[in-house]
Amino acid sequence: MITAIKPATVPLRFSLPIGGVAGTSFKPEHLPAILEAGPQAGFFEVHAENYMGAGGPPHRALETIRRDHPLSLHGVSMSIGGPQPLDKTHLARFRSLVARYQPALVSEHLAWSTHETSFFNDLLPLPYTEATLACVCNHIDQVQEAIRRPLLLENPSTYLTFCESAMSETDFIRGIVARTGCGLLLDINNVFVSATNHGFPALDYLADFPLAHVGEIHLAGHAEQTDDDGNLLLIDSHDGPVADAVWKLFEIIVARRGPVPTLIEWDSSIPAWPILRAEAAAAQAILDRCKLAAATEDRHAA
Repeated sequence: MITAIKPATVPLRFSLPIGGVAGTSFKPEHLPAILEAGPQAGFFEVHAENYMGAGGPPHRALETIRRDHPLSLHGVSMSIGGPQPLDKTHLARFRSLVARYQPALVSEHLAWSTHETSFFNDLLPLPYTEATLACVCNHIDQVQEAIRRPLLLENPSTYLTFCESAMSETDFIRGIVARTGCGLLLDINNVFVSATNHGFPALDYLADFPLAHVGEIHLAGHAEQTDDDGNLLLIDSHDGPVADAVWKLFEIIVARRGPVPTLIEWDSSIPAWPILRAEAAAAQAILDRCKLAAATEDRHAA
């Protein structure tokens, strides 16, 4: 039997857009240090699947964080890119979490992770065809109807491409936005990983990305390996600091798009809280420089 998630019993704040601030993934082991430091200027992001039980310590910790901070709810297993119908039970739980915590941002991935009764612990790529586009848009429409708000869709990190793809990834994403009205979560580390693995310039991809629809940015670390031919292969590992090349891309994109909520993802080999907080501070410094440059330009124009 599935127990419905109860509504929050504490007053919630920050459900409105949060602007150009930097945040971090919330890890329960950091809770004591976060509380000791007091309310942060940024926001926290959690994976929805970690909070789909009805209560217990995970929800108590998240409710504590949510009282004083904006929240981003990030889904990792909706399988929006899969050919099968969405799991109605999973979608109902996701909807309940959105209703319970009223996050400022809600997102999922352009990927699939289920096949019949099997679940794969990975975010797998999909062919960019008209048939796939129609399926993805149908799934996004269902999610947005359920949560009664726009969803942010994250671009993938990929390690292979499909011969049957009939359009570029950016054209595919642009088609999704046009048909569904969803927003986008631009993961710059994913762009860098895919560009390196497939041998295309990351800046060319970003020049073709519909930046006007980006409502959140992700930054993360990656791991370096080699493939069977000895070529460099990057893995979107989220287990270390943001690489210098990704920081540079971030600066370029913020200058073009303007400041938007930016998250530091760090999901394994979790560091001490001051290290993760310092990564967010570095992102905030870039966002603040962009705000200052825009304000200076406006004064000169006046």
